[in-house]
Amino acid sequence: MTQESFSARRSIQNQQAETEQVQVNTTGQSAGVDDLLDEIDSVLESNAEEFVRGFVQKGGQ
Repeated sequence: MTQESFSARRSIQNQQAETEQVQVNTTGQSAGVDDLLDEIDSVLESNAEEFVRGFVQKGGQ
């Protein structure tokens, strides 16, 4: 096996490993985002008006 083909094979393996790592990290992040969105949904279902009032500016703040 020539050095060039060995390097190319190793490069492809490294790219595949990096791609798998990124997919794993994205899955963990999306689970956290899903949890946060579920929490916001539950708050809005119970009392949306009070939640929105917390973001209304008063007196030019």
